[in-house]
Amino acid sequence: MNAILAERTNYTPLANGPDLARALDEANVPTLLAAYVHLSHDTDLLEQFAPHIRPAFSYPPTEIPDELADALRLKLRHLLTTGEGLASSEPSDALVQRIMSVTVGEPVDTEFVDLVNDQCGFRPWIDRSKLPDRPAPEAGFKVLVIGAGMTGMAAATKLREAGYEFVVIEKNPEVGGTWYENRYPGVGVDTPSHFYSFSWEIWPDWQHYHPHGADMQRYMTGVADKYDLRRDIRFDTTVEKLVWDEKSCTWTVTVRRADGQTEDLVVNAVINGHGPVNRPKMPDIPGLSGFKGPVVHTAAYPADLDLKGKRVAVIGTGASSAQLCGAIAPEVAELTVYQRTKHWVLYNPEIAHEVSEGMKWALANIPTFKEWFRFRVYWAAADGLFSNVLKDPAWEGNMLAVSEGNEMTRQYALGYMQQRFADRPDLIEKLTPDFPIFSKRIILDNGWFDALARPNVHLETQGIARILPNGIEAKDGSVFECDVIICATGFNVAQMVGNLVIRGEGGRELGEEWGAEDPRSYLGMCVPGYPNYFHTVGPNSAPNHAAGQNLISEAQVNWIIEALDRITEAGARAFEVEQDAFDAWNRKVDERMPQMIWTHPRANSYYNNSKGRVFLSWPWRLVDFFNATRRPEPGCYRLID
Repeated sequence: MNAILAERTNYTPLANGPDLARALDEANVPTLLAAYVHLSHDTDLLEQFAPHIRPAFSYPPTEIPDELADALRLKLRHLLTTGEGLASSEPSDALVQRIMSVTVGEPVDTEFVDLVNDQCGFRPWIDRSKLPDRPAPEAGFKVLVIGAGMTGMAAATKLREAGYEFVVIEKNPEVGGTWYENRYPGVGVDTPSHFYSFSWEIWPDWQHYHPHGADMQRYMTGVADKYDLRRDIRFDTTVEKLVWDEKSCTWTVTVRRADGQTEDLVVNAVINGHGPVNRPKMPDIPGLSGFKGPVVHTAAYPADLDLKGKRVAVIGTGASSAQLCGAIAPEVAELTVYQRTKHWVLYNPEIAHEVSEGMKWALANIPTFKEWFRFRVYWAAADGLFSNVLKDPAWEGNMLAVSEGNEMTRQYALGYMQQRFADRPDLIEKLTPDFPIFSKRIILDNGWFDALARPNVHLETQGIARILPNGIEAKDGSVFECDVIICATGFNVAQMVGNLVIRGEGGRELGEEWGAEDPRSYLGMCVPGYPNYFHTVGPNSAPNHAAGQNLISEAQVNWIIEALDRITEAGARAFEVEQDAFDAWNRKVDERMPQMIWTHPRANSYYNNSKGRVFLSWPWRLVDFFNATRRPEPGCYRLID
């Protein structure tokens, strides 16, 4: 269990001072309850709370009687300041499960216990550095990791823990990936802060409940500092080509250094962590290259771009646009936003909230509090929402939902929009989607609706005819003269190898096999014919029902290292997924997709290719991905001697 509780008999009481008093007053009460019961095993108090805690987004919401909350605070204060009442053992899995169920207001099955123990930092699934009988990786067996974003940093941390020699190749001058590159005004994270992080580095210092881009990058650089990751990273270097040599069972990796010169590195295995959201997609609009002012993409936003008093056009109305427009609308002279498709918008009051000092203190100092808060956030922002994307075969309601719960969420979003724009029926008409909520990425409102309601902001829905040297002409012939064009048009997600050339067995080329928009893999990682090549965050591994990319990255890194360990254990040279396993897995995904909201007749997003195939989304819960990636299953792979 948690290191803080490793020796309960040596528990050091907390000071009974104003910091603790403030923390108990300001901290989330269900999480205080979870921490208290974890420490004390007081199930009587747990059951007293049970009737009062409701699931997230319920109406009416959770209302805990003041006298009950005060009783909890008194009991927890006494335990923390005296050590009296501290249980002599860790809670059983059954008690952990009951704490989970009560504190989120709905049943949580036993299948989640292992995930919570690992992902909330109570009991890591595996620490390979502490397995006495585990064979050490062969000397000279080297792994190359592409990218020092979230997945690459997870790979670096766990490869070092497992004793592998490795090098990370990063094209930027610093770690962070997405959060180093995306610096546009208002950039932030949809996933709540206290879940969007590594399970082995749960941070108590977040400034906001949903991190700003700068907060996220600060976390990433802090992790790099703490774990000394930079010593194994080559910055300002780009990977251009990977070529498999069947005789030596090695990859020759061609990289281009900052001085423009190329270099070949010979390694045994490659973990591609370059991610799907680092290849900005510019719109194909006539005249764009002839615009006389600045034309920028949100993913390559210039630090010195001054928009004060300017006339600005923003192309796109997805998540990046919503964040950007909310930030710049108050300072620009005029803003016209060009909408191609509508998006559902949800309001979460926490998204703009700063974490109070008392809450931060609780996260940093009350044993197990930050771990239990991470669980609460995971449930409310991830698997607790899964029912929204699963079609109910018995649903006989309208064509704009796939289940009763999905319809309730849609009505919640509609009610919020109608309340915000009660005096703007024109905006309600322009913004209301004609497809089920969650069938494409939702927007969390953090200033987007405020921006649209401003008198200097116009939402254009006619479409763009062409770009003029001094502005944009809409399809109805109207012209908006502007000084700056900002493209919030997303990324080329479907072309998952990007510009990389990846040549496997017999000279086969992965980019050609996948084409521009039809990638397939095994568990989002492996493709037959490409031994010892692991493509993380690959086809059908994205958690598009809600938050959780951090969990997917960790789970994939775990599976990859287990695959490398199979090589070591057998004295082999390479690991390759079997064609039968690959085919069976893809059939399973294809058979599952008709049950998912993303195949609804009105669903269309970057999750789908032009033929409608959902190539991106993981069609199960995060707990299912976690369980599927504990180890490579016998029969799914072959080892090459």
